[in-house]
Amino acid sequence: MDEQALLGLNPNADADFRQRALAYFEQLKISQDAWQVCAEALAQSIYSDDHIKFFCFQVLEHQVKFKYSELTEVQQQLIRETLITWLQAQMLNPQPEKTFIRNKAAQVFALLFVTEYLTKWPKFFFDILSVVDLNPRGVDMYLRILMAVDAELVDRDVVHTSEEARRNTLLKDTMREQCIPSLVESWYQILQNYQYNNSELTCQCLEVVGAYVSWIDLSLIANERFINMLLGHMSVEVLREEACDCLFEIVNKGMDPIDKTKLVESLCQVLQSAGLFSIDQEDDVDFLARFSKLVNGMGQALIASWTKLIKNGDMKSAQDSLQAIEAKVALMLQLLIHEDDDISSNIIGFCYDYLHILKQLSALSDQQKANVEAIMLAVMKKLTYDEEYNFENEGEDEAMFVEYRKQLKLLLDRLAQVSPELLLASVRRVFNTTLQNWQTTRFMEVEVAIRLLYMLAEALPVSHGAHFSGDVTKATALQDMMRTLVTSGVSAYQHTSVTLEFFETVVRYEKFFAVEPQHIPTVLMAFLDHRGLRHTSPKVRSRTAYLFSRLVKSLNKQMNPFIEDVLNRIQDLMELSPPENGYQALLSSDDQLFIYETAGVLIVNSEYSAERKQVLMRNLLTPLMEKFKVLLEKLMMAQDEDRQMALADCLNHAVGFASRTSKAFSNKQTVKQCGCSEVYLDCLQTFLPALSCPLQKEVLRSGVRTFLHRMIICLEEEVLPFIPSASEHMLKDCEAKDLQEFIPLINQITAKFKTQVSPFLQQMFMPLLHAIFEVLLLPAEENDQSAALEKQMLRRSYFAFLQTVTGSGMSEVIANQGAENVERVLFTVIQGAVDYPDPIAQKTCFIILSKLVELWGGKDGPVGFADFVYKHIVPACFLAPLKQTFDLADAQTVLALSECAVTLKTIHLKRGPECIQYLQQEYLPSLQVAPEIIQVGVPKRIFGKLFTIINVKWGEMDIYKLNLLSSHSKIDSVIAYENRSNLS
Repeated sequence: MDEQALLGLNPNADADFRQRALAYFEQLKISQDAWQVCAEALAQSIYSDDHIKFFCFQVLEHQVKFKYSELTEVQQQLIRETLITWLQAQMLNPQPEKTFIRNKAAQVFALLFVTEYLTKWPKFFFDILSVVDLNPRGVDMYLRILMAVDAELVDRDVVHTSEEARRNTLLKDTMREQCIPSLVESWYQILQNYQYNNSELTCQCLEVVGAYVSWIDLSLIANERFINMLLGHMSVEVLREEACDCLFEIVNKGMDPIDKTKLVESLCQVLQSAGLFSIDQEDDVDFLARFSKLVNGMGQALIASWTKLIKNGDMKSAQDSLQAIEAKVALMLQLLIHEDDDISSNIIGFCYDYLHILKQLSALSDQQKANVEAIMLAVMKKLTYDEEYNFENEGEDEAMFVEYRKQLKLLLDRLAQVSPELLLASVRRVFNTTLQNWQTTRFMEVEVAIRLLYMLAEALPVSHGAHFSGDVTKATALQDMMRTLVTSGVSAYQHTSVTLEFFETVVRYEKFFAVEPQHIPTVLMAFLDHRGLRHTSPKVRSRTAYLFSRLVKSLNKQMNPFIEDVLNRIQDLMELSPPENGYQALLSSDDQLFIYETAGVLIVNSEYSAERKQVLMRNLLTPLMEKFKVLLEKLMMAQDEDRQMALADCLNHAVGFASRTSKAFSNKQTVKQCGCSEVYLDCLQTFLPALSCPLQKEVLRSGVRTFLHRMIICLEEEVLPFIPSASEHMLKDCEAKDLQEFIPLINQITAKFKTQVSPFLQQMFMPLLHAIFEVLLLPAEENDQSAALEKQMLRRSYFAFLQTVTGSGMSEVIANQGAENVERVLFTVIQGAVDYPDPIAQKTCFIILSKLVELWGGKDGPVGFADFVYKHIVPACFLAPLKQTFDLADAQTVLALSECAVTLKTIHLKRGPECIQYLQQEYLPSLQVAPEIIQVGVPKRIFGKLFTIINVKWGEMDIYKLNLLSSHSKIDSVIAYENRSNLS
């Protein structure tokens, strides 16, 4: 082998050597006999370097996985012998191989197994067992090979083809018949021999048993000798975690519900007698986490048995299962309430399913009611943050607790379904007790009390958040708790978690303020002062900005008495912070968007006159416009690129803020009705000069373009005078992304104003197309996926533009571009329909063609269009579906085929018998379709049934496609398929 290239396998090698090693590996993969060099190196232990050994196994792996069928019988035998020789050497070597080498070797063995077991190597496992016997190193490899085989056959994380799935099923069936009993016996012998002197091998073997038990005969494992051994392992510290997992897999195995109940009960009796149910005496949290998972598995298995027995009508056995379940509840509660969240989390499934059973019972016993209350108290306790939670720098542990809280929330929701009255009463008791003394209570207890009130909103759902009407008991309880929340002063608690929970809950129950509006000023002040928008924590300020926006929208007219006071109080929060002042604003630009939107909502929804609204809106937006002008001048003179970028971002924020205020308007409160048109027109005149700025074009254009989108909606026709100039600037020096984002603006204008913008569209049509074609024709590197994707998206945008123009009744815009330009546009559409393997674009192209045929395809259509239909559109309808890339298994492609059919149908409707005659006498004969098929097939089927194949089930589609692609004459196959079909 190339010794120099092999040096690059060392992790510490430099980049050049690593690159050379990678190239060498690719070279060996395509070589006919390089694998033999690697096989010899492994069999004869030529290399001592671990990375070279691993490399050799990789080459062998590639050969077995992808090129094994190309080998001769002798060569295949050589690979088998190489692996067995290597395995024999493992028991003689002074030191065992590194773990990563043993795992890779096991993978190669497993690949060879799935390839040869059914045909050439039926004694695969027996040969390996005869080599390894009970040698520890041999047993280690044997167990690793078993796990690798299981991964190949069963692992759900590995995606298998249908053929591989069938092969794996056959392999498992054959193993069950031929070798599984012997393998199970070998596992028992390994466990018996090594349980006291080699915990690592014993744990490996238990893992194998757990993996295989899911698909082998359970009686081979769930018997007295195996179970007794496993239960013995439960008392051995180094083995009990793996033994737990193994027992879990046994319990998880599908079986008859009565047998499953007996199995679980017998296991529980033995575990309990061994003292394993005494949770409070166990300190090993890792073991308890595994044990909790086992108890969860046993509980869910019993519940599954109960469900099946109820379904089968076996009420006596179902009652036995229910008693067995009830007997585990005390243990379940011990695990649920455990201080370690992993232990608690692992039992939640059993708890959730148990509550589901109680929900189905007609009446609960006193014990079951007590169980429900105990689960409720456990959930409330476990929702509580611990002292170590880092609120300022949340990491992995904090993320895990957040996920755990979500699980607990599901339990709380289920509790509400079982006993809503009990949940409401429990939460009310905890809430009132805590908030009475919040000043002297720890933050986590205050937070969870408010959190429980928040969670009730989803646990006790109502339509449209009407929590304070309907059920008097519930409405009264929630109203009392909300009144306590807003009047207790708890919003001043000095901890971010409590502060955030307060604001979240206030907004969640915003309908409370319709019932007791006298509390609105108190809550508004909490939002506006140091507790909310001016809090010391950026996290609180940011979230409060969003929540304040939501609250103001929901309160609507109830905000009228406070509008000008609120606007004055938030004025400083809306200041645009130029990059040079060095002032750290309280709110980020994203947060300020919510404040501007809030200000807009306050003004627009107020009961002020239109004149007053205009004054307030102008007061809001004038500072932005003035700052914008100053910053734009500074940008034009800026030399440093970082400063240019900072100024451009600031300008973009100013445009974004103005744009966001316009979201307050609606169909009921339009810009005109509020008297604010003039203000926004002034904004347009202020912002549009940024389009001619040669610096930071992408940032500036993006902001102004977004503002134009909003103004088209808000100002309607008043925006039209600004469009030509803006479009002209945006088409200068543009790239693919610029055009791609500009086209939706033109589409919006076209669809909204139609003939009103016809002169403008006719004027800018070809300049826009030239800009698009220029970008599409730019050369790009062959492997530049990003550039290819940008071009694909631009192409789609281009076709979407043409679709908008034709679909808006503006086909004259295209027709008036001159014959040469019209022809060029039409050919691009044909090309898009046929040549590009992009079904989304193809679908759009056929929609365009269908529309043009509908508009121009009659006798009075443009000169030459009828010829274009027959020479180009008709062939496109046949050629596109026959392309190799036209994949009928893809949903978008099926939609493209549907539009293709519509196009053909439209041609037939517009041209009548002439179209049939053209197909019969010219087009189909040119494709060498048999005359008898043409005469019978075309009139009756081409336009009736040919393209209704899109309704055929997927399997028939595949057959249809295969027929098309394999036939000598593809059109013959289409007609033939139709003649065989019974579709209507």
